Amino acid sequence: MGRKQHVVNLSAEERRTLEWFISTGERKSEDNTRARILLKADDGLTDAEICEHVGCSISTPYKARKNYCKRGLAAIHRRKPDREYARKLDGDAEARLIKLACSDPPEGRSRWTLHLLADELVALDEIDFESISHETVRQRLKKRPETASLRLLGDSS
Repeated sequence: MGRKQHVVNLSAEERRTLEWFISTGERKSEDNTRARILLKADDGLTDAEICEHVGCSISTPYKARKNYCKRGLAAIHRRKPDREYARKLDGDAEARLIKLACSDPPEGRSRWTLHLLADELVALDEIDFESISHETVRQRLKKRPETASLRLLGDSS
């Protein structure tokens, strides 16, 4: 069997920091798990032994060790995604969505549904995209206080 590719060698100060991190305050459980994994890996335990002690899947210790080698102690916190997500609805399109949602529903319907609103926005060329998800519509309407009184089908919140 080969050597471990990502070896954890904690300094005394890093070890004290991780032990303090685990023992104090309320933290995310996944952050505590990563901290415990780093401490166990520094003690020389194998990934399988760490899984038994910590109660995680077999790939978690490898990922924690790999992140520690790249990022240091910052590896106990989950990294933000590298990708920037483009908003499908800007301020103008959002205003048009609210206006549409407050208007009378289409003929034969008693209310607007999220799917109908999404399809109508695309049909009216209110947005630059070929399609828009009903979930995007739901999230945008949920954030607006003036639409709190709207009762849309398909929206349980």
